Amino acid sequence: MKTLLIVGAGPGISQSTALRFAKEGFRILLASRNENSVSKLIQQLQQDGVESAFYPVDAANIEQVNSLFDKLVAQYGSLDVVHYNAAVLRNASIEQQSAESFLNDLNVNIAGALVTVKKVFEQMKQHGAGKIFLTGGGFALQPHPDYLSLSIGKAGIRAMAQALFEPFKAENVHLASVTVATFIAPGSDEATAVAEQFWELYQQPKESWQSEIIYPQ
Repeated sequence: MKTLLIVGAGPGISQSTALRFAKEGFRILLASRNENSVSKLIQQLQQDGVESAFYPVDAANIEQVNSLFDKLVAQYGSLDVVHYNAAVLRNASIEQQSAESFLNDLNVNIAGALVTVKKVFEQMKQHGAGKIFLTGGGFALQPHPDYLSLSIGKAGIRAMAQALFEPFKAENVHLASVTVATFIAPGSDEATAVAEQFWELYQQPKESWQSEIIYPQ
C-alpha cells in the first residue's frame, strides 16, 4: 500500500488532497499541532475503510520534524508522497507585526518546509523514488504588504521547488508546488480542484514532470 503524509493537515486543501489520494487506495497519515483540526477527517477516512493515523508535530520545530520522519520510516518503510501544507496566515503589516512573531511565521511558512524537504529527500533518494509536494500561494506572485510573512514564505516555497527540481529529478524524486492564487474554503469546489492538481502532479510521467502548477491557470 502506498502512503501519503500531509504535514500541516487541516480543513481545506489538505483535507481534499487526503480524500483524493485515499480514493486511489493510499494510506493517509496526517501531521499537525492540533488533532482536533483533522478529527472529523480521520473519522471519515476510517468509516470509508481507509487506513489513516494522526501524528502530532510542530512544523517549526526541527527536532520534532526529524523525529516524525524517523518514526514513520521505521513504522511504514518508505513514504511515497509527502505534502507540506503548513502555513501561518497572519494578517499584519510590517508595522503591526513583532520581530518574534515574524520569525515564528517564517519558521512555519518556509523553514519547516525546507527541513521537511531535506529530511524526506534523504529517505526517498535511498529508496530511489518519491514525490514531495508543497502548497504554494498567489502571494509568491503578487506579494501583499498586509500578509508580509506569508508572502515571503510562499515566495520561498516557489523558489525552493524551482531551485531543487532538477537535482531532485536526477535522483527520481519529484519536487513540485501548486501555487494557489485564490481563496480556498474547506469543502469547496476550489479545494477539490486544488487536490486534483496534486493528483495530476503525482500521475505525471518523469519526462513530463513540472515544478509548479498555478491554480487557477
